[in-house]
Order: sequence, then structure tokens, then C-alpha cells
Amino acid sequence: MTSLLIFEHIQNAYHSLRSTKMRTLLTILGVAIGVASITTILSLGGGVTKLVSNQIDNLGGNIAVVRPGMVSKSLNDFTNPTTSGIFTTSTLTEEDFRDIQAVEGVEAAAPLMVLNGSVKSTKNGTKPANSVIVATTPSLEQIAKLPIRDGQFIDTVTDQNTSVIGSQLSVDLFGTDQSIGQTFTFRGQIFTVIGVLKHMNNPINYNNVDFDHTAIISLESGKGFNQGIVQIQQINVSAKSVDQLPHVIDTANKQLLANHQDEKDFDILSGEEIAKPTSQFFKAVTAVMTVIAAISLVVGGIGIMNIMLVGVAERTREIGLRKAVGASDINIVWQFLTESLIMSLLGGILGYISGYIIALMISTALPFDPIFSWEIAAIAMSIAVGVGTVFGLYPAIRAARKDPIESLRQYH
Repeated sequence: MTSLLIFEHIQNAYHSLRSTKMRTLLTILGVAIGVASITTILSLGGGVTKLVSNQIDNLGGNIAVVRPGMVSKSLNDFTNPTTSGIFTTSTLTEEDFRDIQAVEGVEAAAPLMVLNGSVKSTKNGTKPANSVIVATTPSLEQIAKLPIRDGQFIDTVTDQNTSVIGSQLSVDLFGTDQSIGQTFTFRGQIFTVIGVLKHMNNPINYNNVDFDHTAIISLESGKGFNQGIVQIQQINVSAKSVDQLPHVIDTANKQLLANHQDEKDFDILSGEEIAKPTSQFFKAVTAVMTVIAAISLVVGGIGIMNIMLVGVAERTREIGLRKAVGASDINIVWQFLTESLIMSLLGGILGYISGYIIALMISTALPFDPIFSWEIAAIAMSIAVGVGTVFGLYPAIRAARKDPIESLRQYH
């Protein structure tokens, strides 16, 4: 009996919605826009988080990074995912790097000293290019797996006045990605290009450096720009094996505490922890954008309520007839609520499909793909059902409360 009633409600809802095609279509479209917005945001947000996680997985499990300050816990700390934003002041020193490098079980260690500014080709007529300068050691190539396209990486710590540049920076400065032997200036110092990196297209990574637009110089060269003072934004550490990594982390932690007078103003991260600050930032951004997109769902829900209230007013006599032949209040509620749910579910399906199409189109200009998961589908459908129920319930209850005698007195 229950299944027959459900089928009857669906059939009645179909005929009712079909009789007002344009209003129904516009209402469905309102819900679809809201669901599409949320689907696009969630799929792209999940894609960028997965991108960083995959980079960590590809490191082999024997990598740790040392960063200044404590790992951020709140949304306010994630205002900028780039190195220059997160680490405005650093407590890590060259002494810390040397001590970590000497820890038993460490295969290699590389500091990242970041300098912001503009670089300019020594050729006349070229415009300065905004860039990030990373002062480091030769070990960075091995630890970060930086691919060399032409030339070589910086080969000694004291190899001053030479640089390895990203492929896009090479194009920006010299008009070509084959720039071995070319020179550029940074803060009045001339550097010779000895290597060009392959195009990487991963501006979002655990190093928080877009290597396509970066110039890499020796640590000694970097010290010259800060009057010999080294402020290191990150130290990458590679253990000789995965099994030795816990010992390396424990020993390095004790050594750094000793260097910093037992003040825990640094963090040593490994595994998924390395990606956590970047992932948390994008998750926070995704959450905020989802809340904003939900406003359009409220508009879609108001559209459902509006068309349902109009339907109740237009079908007052029909309600009276149904009650006269024995329909209960709950039957009337379900009749109108079914119409609301059908519109919202159709809007949810349309919005879910459209959201992924939009996400795929946007991802063509991004270094990552949207993520496809059943969780996003469940969220989209749950939102659609929720909107249909919340905004369709009041008109349904209002219809059920109509007096059958008064309703029958009204004519079309």
C-alpha cells in the first residue's frame, strides 16, 4: 500500500510539474547553479590537496623538512601558502643546517634561503622579471628531485656568481629556454646561468617554491645579500633509509633544541605532515568558498518555496476534492513535498554533472586535475534533498491545513 501511495505521489507530481514547465525549469536551474558551484569548489579543492599528497608519497618515505615556528593550527595562519608569506621571519640558522647535516643517518641536507626581488638580463632593452631567488646547496637537486634540462646544477657551496634557473624564468629573461652562459643581475650582483631546469608546472608543492620562475644560487652567494646573515626558511633532510628517519628526526630535534636554548620555535615534519600546512590552507579556502556558494542554494530554495506556494494557491480546489474523498493531511503533505524533492533532485543531478564539467574546464589552466569521489556526489545529493525538504515543507504543511469545505467553494 505504501509503495502504491509513493508511486501515486510521484505520478501526480510529474503531471503537476509538467503543467508548469517554465516555472519548474527555472526552479530546477536555481538549485542546479548552487550545487554546481559547490561541486566545482570541492572537486578542485580536493584536487590540489591530492596533488601535494602525491608529491609527498613520491619522495620515498625517507624525507623530513625542518621549518621555523610551530605548525599553524588556525585559519588565520593560512593567509598565504607561499614560502615568503608563511615564513616572514625565520629562527633557523646556518649552524642549525650544519648540525643537521652532521647527524648520523643523514644522507643529505639542503637549506632553502629565500630572497624576493626582481632579476634583469644584462642585455639592453629587457624588462626586469619578478622572481624568487633560492640560495641553497648542491644537495637540493637530489632531495627535491629537480630535473635539469640543460647544463648542470650548482656544484659547490662556494660556487658564487652562478645560477640555475627555471624554464619559464629563462624565457622571461632571455626569450628562450636555452640560456646557458647568459647573465642576469640581482640586487646589483651579476650571475651566470650554468643550468636550466625542465618545465615542472607544479607551483603548489611542499617546498612552497615555483621552480619554473625561480633562480637557484649558492648559499654563499645568498649570504652576501644579507651581510653574511643566513635566515633559512626550510631545511630538507634525506635519511639514508626509511628505517633511519625516526632516529634522524629525534637526534635533529635534540640538537636544534640545544641550539635554540630549549625553545621549540621550529618543527620537523615527515610523511603526510609535510603537506599538512599547504593542504590545510586550501581546505580552509575551500570551506570558505563553499559557504559563499551555499548562498546561491538558499536562493534556489526560495525559488522552490515560491513556486510551491503559488501551486498551493492555484490548486486549492484540488486539495479540497482530495480531502473530501478521504486524503489525510499527511497524504497532502507528501504530495506537495514529493514535487519539491523531485525539483531539487533534478537540480542536484544537473548541478553535479555541470559542476564537474566546469571543474574540468578550469583545470586545463591549472597544474592539477579535479578529484572525483563518491563523497562529493553524496554531499551534492544530500544538499539537494535538504534544500527540497526544508523549503518545500512549509508550503506542503500549508496545503494540508486548508479547510476542505472552504477549498471546495473556490473555482478555477
